[in-house]
Amino acid sequence: MDDATDWYGTEAATFGDRVAAAREAAGMTQKQLSKRLGIRVATLRAWEEDLSEPRANRLSMMAGLMNVSMMWLINGEGEGLSGPVDTADAVTDQTRDILTELREMRADMLARAEQMARLEKRLRATLERSAHE
Repeated sequence: MDDATDWYGTEAATFGDRVAAAREAAGMTQKQLSKRLGIRVATLRAWEEDLSEPRANRLSMMAGLMNVSMMWLINGEGEGLSGPVDTADAVTDQTRDILTELREMRADMLARAEQMARLEKRLRATLERSAHE
């Protein structure tokens, strides 16, 4: 990973990563943000852990509260955070290699999960057709 890395782009970060980073940059705890959004802390935690995603109205509110664009939260493009300020000095080559490998593994896992979902959908459709024959 070089200095030009897009820390919050789709290759390096997830929606949840961007939500957590923007919340922290705005100086809010999960409890504070969830209260301002009118949601449970568990709901916000699920968003930050990429277990679920907000509806458009909550996404819009959240972006406004954290002073980032909705598109940045969704895909890392647009008005948002540029990346951790002190990483250039603190991150060694070995740490960069580990981070790169972890991000590649996460991207591969997400791709595999999507592939599994497609296969499960095909299997269900096949089983339903067989049951009707």
